[in-house]
Amino acid sequence: MCRNLFLRVLLTLPVWAVLAPAQAAIPIEHWTHASGARVYLVASPSIPMLDVQIDFDGGSRREPAAQAGLASVTAGLLSGGVAAQPGLPALDENQLSEAWVDLGAQFGAQASADRFSVSLRSLTEPDLLDRAVALAARQLAAPAWPERVWQRDRERLLASLKEAENRPGTLASRSFARAVYGSHPYGFQANAASFNAIGVADMRAFFRRHVAACRAQVTLVGAIDRARAGRIVDQLMAAVQSNDCTALPEVPAVQPLVRAVDERLPFAAAQAQVLMGQPGIARDDPDFFPLFVGNYILGGGGFVSRLTTEVREKRGLSYSVYSYFSPGRHAGAFQIGLTTRPDQAAQAVGVAREVVRRFVDEGPTEAELQAAREFLVNGFALRIDSNRKLLDNVASIAWNGLPLDYLDTWTQQVERVSVSDIRRAFARAVQPERLVTVVVGAQP
Repeated sequence: MCRNLFLRVLLTLPVWAVLAPAQAAIPIEHWTHASGARVYLVASPSIPMLDVQIDFDGGSRREPAAQAGLASVTAGLLSGGVAAQPGLPALDENQLSEAWVDLGAQFGAQASADRFSVSLRSLTEPDLLDRAVALAARQLAAPAWPERVWQRDRERLLASLKEAENRPGTLASRSFARAVYGSHPYGFQANAASFNAIGVADMRAFFRRHVAACRAQVTLVGAIDRARAGRIVDQLMAAVQSNDCTALPEVPAVQPLVRAVDERLPFAAAQAQVLMGQPGIARDDPDFFPLFVGNYILGGGGFVSRLTTEVREKRGLSYSVYSYFSPGRHAGAFQIGLTTRPDQAAQAVGVAREVVRRFVDEGPTEAELQAAREFLVNGFALRIDSNRKLLDNVASIAWNGLPLDYLDTWTQQVERVSVSDIRRAFARAVQPERLVTVVVGAQP
C-alpha cells in the first residue's frame, strides 16, 4: 500500500523537478539495438521512476477493411493473461492484474491510426524494476489470447457500439471520416460486422506480424543511465525477437478532395452536430509550424480564436467552436467542429466557411500573430511538465524522424513564423471551396 501511494505521489510531480529549468536543453541519447530496434533515452535522475514506451508500425492503418478495430482489440487482449513458460506458471487476467498491483507498476497497450504501442511505468528501485521489466517481457513474449475473455469483451464492444450509434456525434464523425478519407485506411470504421469477423487467431497473427523487435522504437524517460537502459531493452526486445520481420506493404497516400462534399443527416436532437474539413498534412510537412501557429489563431486558441469570435461572440451561434490539424504518417484531417441549435445550423456553417475563406486569403494580423506566439512560447513548459508528457514528446520525435534537439528549438520555431508563412502554408494546405461539411440534426 505504501509503495503504491509513493508511486502515485511521484506521478504527480512536475518534470521541472527533474529537468530544471524547464527551458534547459533536454538531452536525448539515441542508438540502434542489435535487434534493429531504435532506442531513445532521456535520463532524469531526480525522481526514482521510469516510463517506457515501445511503438510498432501496427496501428489501424495496417488492418484489413473487413476487420476494422483489429489493432485495438489486439492491444486490449494483451491484458487477458500470459501463457505458461519454462519455470513460470500461466497467469489469467485477474492474476496478471494483481501481479502489477503488487509491484506498484503499470503496463498497457493501445493502438492509434499509425502505432501499436505498449507502455511500462515503474519505480526504479532495482528489485521492483527488474520484476516489472520481467513481467512486461512475459506479456510481450507469451500472451495467452484467451477465447473466453475475447468473447466477453466483444459483447461489451458490440453493446457500446450500439449505444454510440444512437448519438449524433458518432454519426457525424463516421460520415466525416468516410468523406475525408475515402478508401484510405484512416477512414476505416469498426462496426458490428468487423468485430464479429475478428477471432483470436487473427489477433495472434496481427501481433506476430507487427510487434517485432526489428520494427520497434523504444523510448525511455526516467532515473536510469544508458547501461541500465540497454539491459532493459535487451530483455524487452528478446521477448519479440522471433516475430515476423518481412517488409510491410506500403500504405497509399490520402487523396485530396476533388470537390466539396455536403451531407445533411436527419436526427432528432436538441443540438445539431457540425463537422467541416478535408485531408490536411502529414507530420513531416515542412509547413507544420506555420500551420500549427496559424490554426491557433483560426480555431485552436479557444476564446481568442477567429472562429470563436465570429461564431460565438458576435452571433451566439454556438457555445464552442474549434479547428485543428491531426497530422500522422499520412495526411490527417483538418477539422472544424461545433454544435448549434438545429434552426441555426445553416447560418453557423455559412459563418464558419467565410471565416476559413478569409483566413486563407488574408492570413492573420500582426497583432494576432504576436499574441499567438507569446501564448505558445510562454506555455511551452506545460507541454513537458510531467514524465508522461515528456515521454509522449520524445516518442513523437522518434516516430516522426524529427531532430533530436526538436524540443530545445521548439520556441524558436514558433517565434520564427511570420504572417506570410501562415498565408502561404494555409493557401497550400486548405482549400475552402473543397471542404467536407457534415451536419447531423439540422432543421430543413
